[in-house]
Amino acid sequence: MTLASATVRSGRDGPPGSPQDKRSRPVNRSAGTWFLVLPALIPILVLSVGPLLYGIALAFTDAQSGRTRSTQWVGGLNFQDLLHDTLFWDSFRIGLVWAFGVTVPQFVLALGLALLLNQNLRLRWLARALAIIPWAMPEVVVGLMWRLVYNPDAGILNETIRDLGLGDGRDWLTGLATALPAVIVVGVWSGMPQTTVALLAGLQNTPHELHEAAALDGAGAWRRFRTVTWPVLRPVALSITALNFIWNFNSFALVYVLTNGGPGGRTRLPMLFAYEEAFHYGQFGYAAAMGCVMVAVISVILAVYLAGRIRGGEDR
Repeated sequence: MTLASATVRSGRDGPPGSPQDKRSRPVNRSAGTWFLVLPALIPILVLSVGPLLYGIALAFTDAQSGRTRSTQWVGGLNFQDLLHDTLFWDSFRIGLVWAFGVTVPQFVLALGLALLLNQNLRLRWLARALAIIPWAMPEVVVGLMWRLVYNPDAGILNETIRDLGLGDGRDWLTGLATALPAVIVVGVWSGMPQTTVALLAGLQNTPHELHEAAALDGAGAWRRFRTVTWPVLRPVALSITALNFIWNFNSFALVYVLTNGGPGGRTRLPMLFAYEEAFHYGQFGYAAAMGCVMVAVISVILAVYLAGRIRGGEDR
């Protein structure tokens, strides 16, 4: 190496420890990233992971309210009793019927409403604002409002039936055959705006040029939806449907206000049953075991959904 080349190189890189040398080294930002994330991560761990682990541990004990002696470790006894508890499996079946009965109509109606709100209509902004009102209402308020609608004596539904000469109306929330369908209607009405907003956002991401090109090719409305709109909307539709199913399967407040699980347990969802075992009968360990089963069911649903998304991504 000549003296001139060494001088030029030393002028470019600088001596060790110089500012030029420090700029050339890669900076490790992982420590700083964790420092910024930690304030948000700690509450999540304390408020979510902590109670989850405590609930799992409680499921293996005989914890009860009003007991003088200390809680004992019982292993899998609570889960063994749960397997033979017909009331729990009845509530589990009702929970599945409720979740499917709410999620499927919710999606179909929300898709139609989203397609309508995506059109260039007059006062479209007002229609969109009105469409999300049920979503903005607390579940307790929704339940109380619909109890008035279903009131057998002065409810608007029975009054309409009487005015139309179709009969004297029914006890919608206390009838064995009508309680669950009546509650499902409320669930669909309450949750449909959330699905509508998600689907509307997906529709607005569809390139307008694709619709114009399909229309020029002579494609009708159904063909444009099937070949242009749905491929773009499909990931959003799958995501919101999976989330809605999980949310509906875990419902509590709405059904609690409407029927409190009655009549005769016809609307007793799994969360309501666990609530009764814990706070009516004081069986905290047994209720925690039910919660663990619910977490397992939700985990399976999420695993199936994620596997489908991964497989769909590989196919594309």
